[in-house]
Amino acid sequence: MKVIGICGSPRERSNTEFFVNLALKELQKHGIDTELITLRDKVIHPCTGCYHCVKAKECSIKDDFQDIFNKMLEADGILVGSPVYHSAPTAYIKTLLDRAGFLGRWIVNEMKGVYGNYEWKGNAFSGKVGAPITVARRAGQNFAFAELLLWFTGNDFIVIGSHYWNVGVAGSGGKVDAEADTEGIGIIEHLAQNMAFVLKRLKNCGEV
Repeated sequence: MKVIGICGSPRERSNTEFFVNLALKELQKHGIDTELITLRDKVIHPCTGCYHCVKAKECSIKDDFQDIFNKMLEADGILVGSPVYHSAPTAYIKTLLDRAGFLGRWIVNEMKGVYGNYEWKGNAFSGKVGAPITVARRAGQNFAFAELLLWFTGNDFIVIGSHYWNVGVAGSGGKVDAEADTEGIGIIEHLAQNMAFVLKRLKNCGEV
């Protein structure tokens, strides 16, 4: 079993990276292979809405997206972490998830005509487990967290929660101080424990 953690912070060794890594380290304790993917050093252009993927079953844009998308397809679980800027996830996360969601739907479905009705066959992420993690100094968490949560639910993931929302509070005055959020640390560790539990149950049932 493998879980990838995608960090959408533009900052090196950021608060968001701390929390995503924290979850990955907890998953490792349960015998799950993990990988951290940072987007700050990647080139991922926005979706152009060209619909090339509907027939070609691949994205027409050639950049770092494809390698990350392939890792998303291969993973059993996906964590997506973003700092909260202006009550929203970062553009790094937005561009990746827009393209991943669009391509993931059309590589396993065919587009209908104008008056056609869809009977979706799922998508490329069906049956995977996933969860968002957001980090903010104070406000804006709910909007950013909800946006990421909607992406997971709309892409047929089994969504994992914790005993509180998967959020961290850090970065006052621009500081990298996530280790001081002891409550947040407990929340993210429990999130990882829940993810490990679900992954193992699904594996034992032959679903993943």
